[in-house]
Amino acid sequence: MLRRTFPSPEALRRLPFGLADIALIMGTLVLVGLIARVGAGALISFVPPDVVPSVSLDPGNLPYYAGRSTLRMFIALFCSTLFTLIYGYIAAKSRRAERVLIPLLDILQSVPVLGFLSITVTGFIALFPGSLLGLEAASIFAIFTSQVWNMTFSFYQSLRTVPSELDEVARLYRLSQWQRFTKLEVPLATIGLLWNAMMSFGGGWFFVAASEAISVLNQKYTLPGLGSYVAAAVAKEDLSALGWALVAIAVIILLVDQLFWRPLIAWADKFRSETSAAAEAPESWLLDLFKAARLPSLIVQLLTPVGEVINRLLSSLTPPHPINNNVDKNQQVLSDRLYNFVLLVVIGALVITGLHFIFATVGFSEVVKAFLLGLLTLGRVVILLIIASLIWTPIGVAIGFNPKLARLLQPVVQFLASFPANFIFPFATLFFIRTHISINFGSILLMSLGAQWYILFNSIAGAMSIPTDLREMATDVGLHGSKLWRKLIIPGIFSSWVTGGVTASGGAWNASIVSEIVSWGQTTLIASGLGAYIAEATQAGDWPRITLGIGMMSLYVVGINRLFWRWLYHLAETKYHL
Repeated sequence: MLRRTFPSPEALRRLPFGLADIALIMGTLVLVGLIARVGAGALISFVPPDVVPSVSLDPGNLPYYAGRSTLRMFIALFCSTLFTLIYGYIAAKSRRAERVLIPLLDILQSVPVLGFLSITVTGFIALFPGSLLGLEAASIFAIFTSQVWNMTFSFYQSLRTVPSELDEVARLYRLSQWQRFTKLEVPLATIGLLWNAMMSFGGGWFFVAASEAISVLNQKYTLPGLGSYVAAAVAKEDLSALGWALVAIAVIILLVDQLFWRPLIAWADKFRSETSAAAEAPESWLLDLFKAARLPSLIVQLLTPVGEVINRLLSSLTPPHPINNNVDKNQQVLSDRLYNFVLLVVIGALVITGLHFIFATVGFSEVVKAFLLGLLTLGRVVILLIIASLIWTPIGVAIGFNPKLARLLQPVVQFLASFPANFIFPFATLFFIRTHISINFGSILLMSLGAQWYILFNSIAGAMSIPTDLREMATDVGLHGSKLWRKLIIPGIFSSWVTGGVTASGGAWNASIVSEIVSWGQTTLIASGLGAYIAEATQAGDWPRITLGIGMMSLYVVGINRLFWRWLYHLAETKYHL
């Protein structure tokens, strides 16, 4: 509907000075002004134990609070993208680095946001002495940790599953590593990475409340934002304020979708790895506006010579890999054994140090208790993954395959996935209290509200990445029903589904921190599980139990990833990919 309210790009181009150029200039000025206005609040002076102005529940403050939270989200997304491209590339290209980086990624994904905040906040304040930027940086870093792991897993898996024929072409044409990265690997990964970035952005909203409440020297500071507004409304049992917050976040999600994600989806459609175009390409009125304007193309023309110089420089610094690898096999085996030995020594030392600290402070019985609580949370995660896969995988494939259905449901799916589930936790908690539903079962529903979308979004991305010509051929030969799933859909989406499953699993473990212990006013419901154990230890500032809980959760996540998800990744790389 929005697209029809604008003149066509061709009509705009015929104007002497296009309306599109005027609109882009005005929009850019407004955006810069808003960023300057909102960002100025982060530059005030602050030295603990100074008092940060408390969050007001006046709805008139919501636009400013929403702007502060949204700015943090986009800064964290930018940092997450940089981290993804660098970390994912190194992990995919270096066999030795992969042995360290991927298990480390498993561990980092399993560390709850509260754990990162507890460890890093003092360091960030020291980086910006006398300024509120330290607390802002700590909050942005916490949001970053809720966004980045999903994106990194997606990019890493895309690099590991580059089609063999395209890999051969890149080798035959002797593309430099930089050319291969920019011309082959990033384009192939773009669609999956974009959908996972959208999911990560929505996941960031899930933890924005925790990221805006910072504890320093046993003093709690609340940064202005939507998350802290909701937390204040819950503490005061103010349903009216909660309603206004839900309206504000809904408006923000719709604006971000139209002004950011929708143009990116339409732009990324050109990276489909197929010979025929999509039956119905995604559209964006804002992208049409950019295409109609002369100013973006003029800027690109001015920057093209600089880009070519940079490309030539980076290409010369990253020569192509030799086709014939003449490395001495005996020397390589010896080097690998030495590397593995050093790695085992380092890991062993870290494990021994951690075990000594835990057993010396909490004892063996507490370790057993944490392990058993982990089993309960594991059961909830498994139930969630099974139900979410059965429900959302077929829906994701249908959306990815059917352009009309995609046009109808994609906005709804993006809205639901981006909506911070914990913003409706207070209503769910009130429902559990009044209906006497046990939080031990209700927490599964709360965890699924934040984690199930990883499976749906990756299923959509996987279905959209299946070439249209293969789908048309499957239709021509009469494949349908279970045969279509076995021969085309499962091989085509399997890699994406595994990425969705592993990130949904990690997201569910992390979400257990805020799902197994929920409050409404003075009433608190606590489920038996490792998430509630970590949350209670964090609230009490009990470092031995925090360390034990985070370590036990990491052990569960890494163990499951190593024993189950890594096996599925291997299948995706060797058998189930097109």
